[in-house]
Amino acid sequence: MRQSHMILASRPWYDGMAERLEESTGDVFYRIATPAELETTDLDAIQPRYVFVPHWSWILPESIWGRFETIIFHMSDLPFGRGGSPLQNLIVRGFAETQVTALRCVAELDAGPVYLKRPLSLLGTAEEIFLRAAVQVEGMIRAILRDSPVPSPQNGVPSVFKRRAPKDGNMAELTTLAAAYDHIRMLDAEGYPPAFLEAGPFRLEFKRAALRHDRIEADVSITLASGCLQK
Repeated sequence: MRQSHMILASRPWYDGMAERLEESTGDVFYRIATPAELETTDLDAIQPRYVFVPHWSWILPESIWGRFETIIFHMSDLPFGRGGSPLQNLIVRGFAETQVTALRCVAELDAGPVYLKRPLSLLGTAEEIFLRAAVQVEGMIRAILRDSPVPSPQNGVPSVFKRRAPKDGNMAELTTLAAAYDHIRMLDAEGYPPAFLEAGPFRLEFKRAALRHDRIEADVSITLASGCLQK
């Protein structure tokens, strides 16, 4: 029987996923990219079997996860790393790989039971990592539709990441080239505030970094820092 599903994904690396999943599964998929779209979507008409949430920066209301089986994809090996900005928090802690965890949405943040996990490399820029994660998520959705797994409670002592703010991109306190390189690459993705330094009236923002033996080569954008007037 053909079923309907929703995908809540705000980032461009999930473009085309709904269409590919429709073609490979025969089900119907509705991609929602913004809260405004979600508010105007007639859930009663769609009656989704699953609501898949690969990348969503807003709190989901209970009117969705309380009515429909809602599956979040989180970029940490839960219960380690609940909370915000998992990719950046893992890289600053020195991790080179992680797990993408598919878990059921419940009232407590990232605390729901787990359907399955898949490994994910944390090498490269944030955008490259997110693109790899999207490939894993698509395969995980197919596996969930095929196998209908029953989620199991999380096992272990939870730890919580603090969501990072744009000001945390400041590189002023870093002391090694390796740390500076990681800082640049972990923020190098569309829609993310880049790593930066401030020098006098200028703000220097960094992207596309390469770590050499004795230096970092990167693209730099120089603007006037906030509060500095152009004369």
